[in-house]
Amino acid sequence: MPRTAGDGHGEARRSWPARAALIAAFAGSLLPDPGAAQLPRQGAFDLEKGDIAVALDRTAYLAGEAADLAVRLTIEDGWHTNSYEPTYDYLIATEIEIEAPPDWPAAETPRYPPGEMKRFEFAPTAISVYEGEIFIRAVLPTPAGAATGTYPIRTNVTYQACDDKMCLAPVTTPATVGLTIDAGGEVANPEFFAAAEAGTGGGASQIGGAGRGFLWFVLLGFLGGLILNAMPCVLPVLSLKVFGLMKSAEGGRRALTTGSLATAAGIVLSFLLLAGAAIGARAAGVAVGWGIQFQEPVFVGALAVVILLFTLNMWGLFEIHLPGTLAKVGSSGPSEGLAGHLATGFFATLMATPCSAPFLGTALGFALTQDSVTTAAMFGAIGTGMASPYLLLAAFPAAGRVLPRPGAWMATFRVVMGFLLAATLVWLLFVMSGLVSAPRVAFFEIGLLAVALAIWLASRAQRGRAPRRLAGVAAAALTVVAVSTVAAGRSEAGPSTIGVAPEDRLIAWQPFDRERAEGLAAEGTYVFVDVTADWCFTCKINETLFLETEEVAGAFEQYDVIAMRADWTRRDDSISRYLADFGRYGIPFYVLYRPDQEPHVFSELISKSAILDLLGD
Repeated sequence: MPRTAGDGHGEARRSWPARAALIAAFAGSLLPDPGAAQLPRQGAFDLEKGDIAVALDRTAYLAGEAADLAVRLTIEDGWHTNSYEPTYDYLIATEIEIEAPPDWPAAETPRYPPGEMKRFEFAPTAISVYEGEIFIRAVLPTPAGAATGTYPIRTNVTYQACDDKMCLAPVTTPATVGLTIDAGGEVANPEFFAAAEAGTGGGASQIGGAGRGFLWFVLLGFLGGLILNAMPCVLPVLSLKVFGLMKSAEGGRRALTTGSLATAAGIVLSFLLLAGAAIGARAAGVAVGWGIQFQEPVFVGALAVVILLFTLNMWGLFEIHLPGTLAKVGSSGPSEGLAGHLATGFFATLMATPCSAPFLGTALGFALTQDSVTTAAMFGAIGTGMASPYLLLAAFPAAGRVLPRPGAWMATFRVVMGFLLAATLVWLLFVMSGLVSAPRVAFFEIGLLAVALAIWLASRAQRGRAPRRLAGVAAAALTVVAVSTVAAGRSEAGPSTIGVAPEDRLIAWQPFDRERAEGLAAEGTYVFVDVTADWCFTCKINETLFLETEEVAGAFEQYDVIAMRADWTRRDDSISRYLADFGRYGIPFYVLYRPDQEPHVFSELISKSAILDLLGD
């Protein structure tokens, strides 16, 4: 809770001489050597043991719009400060005070990270402290009638630095940042705010790419990448790889090893390319996130064409007789050489991006808030985790004996796998329907049928003849026309209805409104927020199996929970910022706002028991 000028507890905190004497007496009574607890005289030591940085989340704000402000306190090694809620009342807390221009609304209550319980020589019990790098967040409303211009926002950070044996006199360090009122503001300092959200989750959080913390995130990324192999998005590609590995087994251990390594290389390389794209987008000030390429109809359309080629290939309409690059992408069997394996690795990564997995969200949140080298290393760890089954098979090719023996049955298996890919194509068309208007989706579907017809005609013609070449050219031209059609209609999609509750839903979802959600929680109401998208396969499974159930709906009704759903199917910078504020860059994302408590963020793979247990607390 904020401390006001009339708050006796807050006044006591600001009575530094009396408080310092109490601390010295307390420490002196506990130390073997009473002299070691004496506070140094002002000026005897450098009292500034912390570095202050302040940032705003946008380059400019419209008048009346709230600004998100974050203060970073970096404490020198070997020193600590008391947390905002110190163990003993007479210890001086770390606090910030925000001074806005006259007549501006007061800033909302700052959000402080929890302290870490540590033992020191001067105390018989552990006390709550901050060490390393911490972040303090605050929301600053701007007046509705503010004139265009830049206004100084001053922050005063009060803290007292201590080491193992003594405490210095408390200090107040000022820092000022300019807040601009104007139109056309863009997202600013995304790395700073993502780190701030991660930092407010733990008092002594070290946001950096070195040491034990970095290795821990690397492990999380590896595990998240490994689990991606079991996600529904990747299963169609796994069907291709099972078929391909069985064909590789016919060529002996060397062919199996080479094919597995090529697939693994395709996966890891594609993750590194994703890291490069994320670093470039971040440098350009563009919001980054896991799976956001599915918000672009051009990407979805191109991927749908690739899925169509894989499907037709599995059904035997062509092998590698399409011209040039198109043939390499469409080929799925390892008999075509390393290019087929490498392409399958790339394809597996593309199909994995609309899915999230346990540990993956945390790893990505860390990766996208670090320097470029750490970001690339984290994406590499995720890719290595996803590629680990193929690396294991390459290291122990004898494990390939568990694969079924090749035979005539593989022809039937290949056709069945083609139907799985066709189901993926249907899903992509569903995603497309949320990005562009219905007429353009219909035109695109006709274009896909025309591409399939051209490929069928090419398969019927004799190789090397003009009709075959003409059909191949027609297929390529039709692909360009179909994808161009949806590219031109990205702004024509109808309004989102994902937050509107039809009669057949058990939960009365409301469209997401962050300000209203936080306001209701402040008034004592539970608010459950679900950030989802049409292209998020994991989201749909969670909604069907765990959210839209009688148990959860009954609990929501019992505890008067307001359910809100945010639609991230199309690009929405406000939702991107909302996710980044929680240190997340992918979906599904679920958070429960609770009265008088911090919001609770659920795992990507949510469960009914997780929701019910939290509401019952």
